Amino acid sequence: MISEELIDIFSHYIENHLGLYFPKERAGDIERALQGAASDLGFQDPESCIRSFLLSPVTRAQTGILASHLTVGETYFFRDKKTFDILKEQILPDLIRSRREAGRYLRIWSAGCATGEEPYSIAILIHGMIPDFEEWKISILATDINPSFLRKAAMGIYGEWSFRDVPSSFKERYFRKTAQGRFELLPRIRERVIFQYHNLAEDAYPSFANNTNAMDMVFCRNVLMYFPREGQTEVSRKLCRSLVEGGWLIVSPVEISATLFSSFVQVNFQGATLCKKDTEKTRTELPVLTQTIASCAETYAEEFSTEPVPERWVTGPGTLLKNTGQKDTLPAAQSSAPYENALALYEQGRYAEAGDEASRPLSSGDDENRALVLLARIYADQGKLDEALGVCEKAISSDKLNPGLYYLLATIQQEMGLLEKSATSLKRVLYLDPGFVLAYFVSGDLARRQGRTGESKKQFENALSAIGRYGHDDLIPGSEGITAGRLAEIIKTNMREMAAA
Repeated sequence: MISEELIDIFSHYIENHLGLYFPKERAGDIERALQGAASDLGFQDPESCIRSFLLSPVTRAQTGILASHLTVGETYFFRDKKTFDILKEQILPDLIRSRREAGRYLRIWSAGCATGEEPYSIAILIHGMIPDFEEWKISILATDINPSFLRKAAMGIYGEWSFRDVPSSFKERYFRKTAQGRFELLPRIRERVIFQYHNLAEDAYPSFANNTNAMDMVFCRNVLMYFPREGQTEVSRKLCRSLVEGGWLIVSPVEISATLFSSFVQVNFQGATLCKKDTEKTRTELPVLTQTIASCAETYAEEFSTEPVPERWVTGPGTLLKNTGQKDTLPAAQSSAPYENALALYEQGRYAEAGDEASRPLSSGDDENRALVLLARIYADQGKLDEALGVCEKAISSDKLNPGLYYLLATIQQEMGLLEKSATSLKRVLYLDPGFVLAYFVSGDLARRQGRTGESKKQFENALSAIGRYGHDDLIPGSEGITAGRLAEIIKTNMREMAAA
């Protein structure tokens, strides 16, 4: 029997590190979950399992095993048919029509994807709606906190129970039967979904580094119910920022709340309510700017002037600083109002307004360069990739030795599907700054997705070497909140998965 005090301490640990909320009356749920988790993790008893989590470094795999015993991962294809009908009949047709003339791309995120039935359902739905599906850039990101779920999802093989709400013709069209009597998803659908680990409570988003920005839709169903109220509010705010203007957040009916989703417009359809990002709705939420702006400027100045970054130009959303060995902070009083306002608006996810501010004439060349960097990020987070590319190239033309600008260019090119150009831009980053961690990581990830495992392994190893200059909890410059320890763990997991493939 675990003591009530220890259960209480561990419930706070779970809330802080997994975002999962267990009030005192659910202490029994934690104890039952620990029985299974302790066994899977190789501990003799639940108490020693708890003490290990509290006192020792924890791997992502261990966190995933614990999470799998604390949450329900059961799902099936086209779960909540009403929502998929609304997407098919009332939302996707207009979006597809508008994108047909503007890049032929869609970006969707399934957060808390479990074993993959949801993101694959989305891919199948879109496939049936776009005749020239192969000519579109369809990016469906599927994330979960449970690595075992992600491994199963990536295989795309399911049993009969996953098909309990779909007709048999669905299996015949999109799956092939295996020798074991299971059903394997066809490659043309499976390859459109990218699975990766992501912890909504701890990991960064929106972020270029983990592809959680500029989403047209975010599915986050039956996930927020596990979070405490404060955690739900924070996740809602971040998911809003991850969406383009007019993007949709889709949660389960029991999670809908006017208070929780106050930064969205709640649109009632027959049978379901969906949340739509609307700048006008969030206009009244702009806080007093002075402290916010000063905090943003200080944050980015800190991030991009911390040793051991070489004495080169580096860049982030809010600043364009030269590392001279001293902290070159930018107090709000010393910057032009349009840039300050644009930065504050950007931090709230109010991208359209931020773009208007960043586009206004600025008083100095330094301000203009910073504004160009910010404007490129704003356009990219809105999904306006052509505009982002043009602004980024303009910034580079006036600062050709800035590796951060080439990294930004590479991420934009990659989102546009210009993979060879992105690889060339990443090489320029590393020529200018051989210690640029994210350039190695993105190069390795790009090579992995192209099947060039040898090159991918080499670049991941370079990234780990570069990460070694940072402390475990140090933020990686340009990552928008990813720590050195977290990125190293992501890289090592990718390398293990490549080796096992």
